[in-house]
Amino acid sequence: MNKIQLDILKRHAGPFVFCFVTIMFLLLMQFLILYIDKLISKDLAFGVIVELILTNLAYMVVLAAPMAVLVASLMSFGKFTELNELTALKAAGVNPIHTMTPVLVVAAILSVFLVWFSNDVLPDANQRARTLFLDIRKKKPGFDLRENEFYKGINNYTILVHRIHSDSLFDVILFQKPTSSKPRAIIKAEHGRLVGKNQMITFKLYDGAITRFKNKRENGKKKNTVEKVGFQEYRISFDLSDMAFNRSNPNDYSRSDRTMNVQSMKAVVDSLRLDINRDKKDLFAKHNLTTNIEEAAVKEKRNRSQILKNNKMDTLNKPQKRKSDFFVLNNMATPALQGLAYSTALNKFRDYRSSYTSLKVNAEWRQGRINEYWVEIYKKFSIPVACIIFVLLGAPIGMYVKKGNLGVPALIGAGFLTFYWISLIQGEKLADRGFISPFVGMWASDILLAIIGIYLVIGTCTSIRISDLWKSD
Repeated sequence: MNKIQLDILKRHAGPFVFCFVTIMFLLLMQFLILYIDKLISKDLAFGVIVELILTNLAYMVVLAAPMAVLVASLMSFGKFTELNELTALKAAGVNPIHTMTPVLVVAAILSVFLVWFSNDVLPDANQRARTLFLDIRKKKPGFDLRENEFYKGINNYTILVHRIHSDSLFDVILFQKPTSSKPRAIIKAEHGRLVGKNQMITFKLYDGAITRFKNKRENGKKKNTVEKVGFQEYRISFDLSDMAFNRSNPNDYSRSDRTMNVQSMKAVVDSLRLDINRDKKDLFAKHNLTTNIEEAAVKEKRNRSQILKNNKMDTLNKPQKRKSDFFVLNNMATPALQGLAYSTALNKFRDYRSSYTSLKVNAEWRQGRINEYWVEIYKKFSIPVACIIFVLLGAPIGMYVKKGNLGVPALIGAGFLTFYWISLIQGEKLADRGFISPFVGMWASDILLAIIGIYLVIGTCTSIRISDLWKSD
């Protein structure tokens, strides 16, 4: 590596780190804006929130790295051209492709790293984040009484306090819901105190009354009664252990396509395909669509014997065959045999149609799952490969733009990145629904941008012009 190539790499490193950190910060802020209110309301420990953020940083790394490569390529090569260094190199007979080579090599190394990261690190991180989200969702909000607000965090109770001073409560109302052991009741007190110990909390209420609404049966009839009892001191305790945060083992949960590596997803795909083929073989083996004429003839013979026993010879001496549009039915000896063969075939076709419909539904569901797994498999490669493609795209555009500051490259990069991510997201949706193949959905935008990048590189680094191919002499 010569000094020029080393200088290009140094210029590329700074913008890459800056853009990577900036994009990671923006993605993190987006995550916090979506979920921070739900996390704070659950009264979680700070360490749990930090762990949740760290596990979600994994997918942000995969998204941020290609973005940073594109913007950094635009800035570094734009600065290189802005200082007329590219002009000097061309004047010295040096092809600009040599300045891009080390950046392409580093981008290829970064792509390999991201493929490994997406396959070995990201699935486990997604599984831990998913498990942590489920545990947080199950946790009840912490005990947090507020003035003039109804608190419903305790089962079967609603609490209203008009004024709170330290651990002293004033004008307290507890609404008790009916249970198998307790009737509906309203507990009012002029003042009280909160006493907490371990996972138990006790309300000590003073100068109040309890109004109970009881349902009794007298002489087989239901009778509602109201009982009101005053008190000077009344205690009621609650167990808050169910509000504690309980951690689950990530291995106890089944894994989805985003929490599996490529090898596991391919194994699931093979299993789903085997299930489809097995169901098809079972369908063809179970249903023989040709009517069994010999079996129908045996049944007809038994019917004839029974008819002979019943002395109904007149119906058999002159059997009247029925005309049919089916050649096989016209060649049968008796109308009874025709009807039996017809009903047998019809029942078999109906049974076959029902089995075929069930097979079709199951096969479509399994094929949809196969598409989802292949989308994730291709995604683990297409996004990392975008690092190389964005160098091919960013370097020549940066040379054309001749701007090394953040403004213009950021705008150009934002335009290409917006197109890339929209294409990727829409391609994923269309592939999951079966409108296009998973390969096309995940690789179409990469292939298109790669063609554009190669075209720009050829136009920048050589005298070849694609338009010359169709120009006449």
